[in-house]
Amino acid sequence: MNPRTELQALIIGGSVGGLAAAHEMRSVGAEVAVYERSAGRMEARGAGIVMQPEVEALLVRLGMSAQSVSVELRERQQLDPAGRTTRYAAPQLMTSWDTLYRALRDPLSGVCYRLDSALRRVRVEGSEVTAEFADGYTARGNFLVGADGLGSATRRLLNPAALPAYAGYVAWRGLEQESALPRELLELLVGRFTFFGSDGLQMLCYVVPGPDGELGEGARRVNWVWYTNVPESGLPRLLAGRSGTTFTTFLPPGQLVPEIAAELVATGEASLPPQFAELVRCSEVFMQPVFDVRPHQMVADHAALIGDAAGTVRPHTAAGTSKAFGDAATLAAALRGWTPDQDLPAGRLAVWEGERLSHLLALSRAGIELADRSSLGTADGRRFFASA
Repeated sequence: MNPRTELQALIIGGSVGGLAAAHEMRSVGAEVAVYERSAGRMEARGAGIVMQPEVEALLVRLGMSAQSVSVELRERQQLDPAGRTTRYAAPQLMTSWDTLYRALRDPLSGVCYRLDSALRRVRVEGSEVTAEFADGYTARGNFLVGADGLGSATRRLLNPAALPAYAGYVAWRGLEQESALPRELLELLVGRFTFFGSDGLQMLCYVVPGPDGELGEGARRVNWVWYTNVPESGLPRLLAGRSGTTFTTFLPPGQLVPEIAAELVATGEASLPPQFAELVRCSEVFMQPVFDVRPHQMVADHAALIGDAAGTVRPHTAAGTSKAFGDAATLAAALRGWTPDQDLPAGRLAVWEGERLSHLLALSRAGIELADRSSLGTADGRRFFASA
């Protein structure tokens, strides 16, 4: 029996980075299968996403425009502590995790997309890669793409020393229906990117598409994120959910306990402009601690890491999603023309790894510098929500 000559790619991680990888690998002739560790509906952990060129390029290739999945902003405005505004023109497109996920997932309806697939082991034998999952399922292909994010199982298997390190601050988040918020707030926020910063905190807000991608006025959502310094010793208290589960990297919507919710509102009233304090009061809050994964390695034998699995960038760069998309597009280009009956194109992959690691390191440094400007994650920055 002759060996198969078409490339079969196993994509580990079914969020937007994994979906981008699936599209890019298909564009160079690969058969793809996507394996996602979540057992059910995936949480929209990023909420709002700034539209970037790498994302737009893939959408256009798939027959969509950036405008069709985005809300257009016309201005930026900075609030002072009393809520007074300074504005300037700054056109920008904003989308959301769930809108982008749907835009990428729908064209892959005929592709294997398997949920509840927690990776446990990877084996390479010749040109064949075998992925073994916690439920006993086994998948075989010729190249494995680890796009499984911050808590990447692929990274742990390929490079166990590359562990996430807490950056010293958290991101409180809200994603509220436009129609549910007070009219005065909407008059301030709609059509604008709004932000505020002071020692040890930073908050920003903008409008994104509705839960089903709606772009009409009243059907969209107001997305906000509020960064505050929190000592590492205070994290377990904040990550203890209503359900009794103590989370590690993400406190989902509906899990904030009443005690912390009250403390959050009080902290907002004491430290935020009044409009932002009101927005926090009106919201069902969720939370993500900010972690750093230092870039080290992106390529192993018949495998590669992309996006946060390879290394993180701070959220202030607005480049986490676009970096994953760029990783996926350039990885596929490096593998273009390769078939399993040939030697792996190690030279092209080494060039890809070098270029993407340089890009990742530059973004990582830029993100840390942006955080430092608001004393986020710094030793001397004001801290909040310390352990009781």
